[in-house]
Amino acid sequence: MTVTDTLRLVLAPPHPAGHRFLVGGGVVFLLGLLVAHWLAWLALLFVLFCLFFFRDPERVPPSRAGLALAPADGRVLMVTPAAPPVELGLGDAPRWRVSIFLSVLNVHVNRMPVEGTVTRAAYHHGKFLNASLDKASAENERNALAVRLADGRDIAVVQIAGLIARRIVCDVREGSPVRAGERFGIIRFGSRTDLYLPEGVHPLVTVGQTMIGGETVIADLNA
Repeated sequence: MTVTDTLRLVLAPPHPAGHRFLVGGGVVFLLGLLVAHWLAWLALLFVLFCLFFFRDPERVPPSRAGLALAPADGRVLMVTPAAPPVELGLGDAPRWRVSIFLSVLNVHVNRMPVEGTVTRAAYHHGKFLNASLDKASAENERNALAVRLADGRDIAVVQIAGLIARRIVCDVREGSPVRAGERFGIIRFGSRTDLYLPEGVHPLVTVGQTMIGGETVIADLNA
């Protein structure tokens, strides 16, 4: 990554989910200038952190059709067969699951991995375990989406809260048409995103690999 690319990433405009934090921090900063300079410095640090955390850079998805893209930035934590969340009604047959861990330093905007139609959106209230644990998929607070491809197959993408993440934002609803690479939500302050591929489709990524949401190819759906 060049210096220019790094600056574009760091200085990207914030996601709308961060606007109220930025406004609140700005108000406290102005009050701090009037009553206590230490408060103003703390508010300024908070605003700078929010600008960094909520940054929402533009992404360019591959033009080739039939690819499953990374739904989030981060590091591949696990690549393992697993059944999709039961609330999606996709059956209990294991399919390949790619789990991406997002540290507080990663871009936290989630992007749609495929083009299709959202057939199911289900929020599950749960625990706030460390998102790097395998059991976090089943026990943590999560928001799960089932997306039907044009050929009738289904994929699932799941936003999972973690130790620090306490707010999952999802902007799509059941029946929404979606495109590969488009934004569909954000998880605040550290989290995990799981992608369940269609049955029979194998992932092209490995544990430890770095993902760029909306750009990195996770699988070829036609292979």
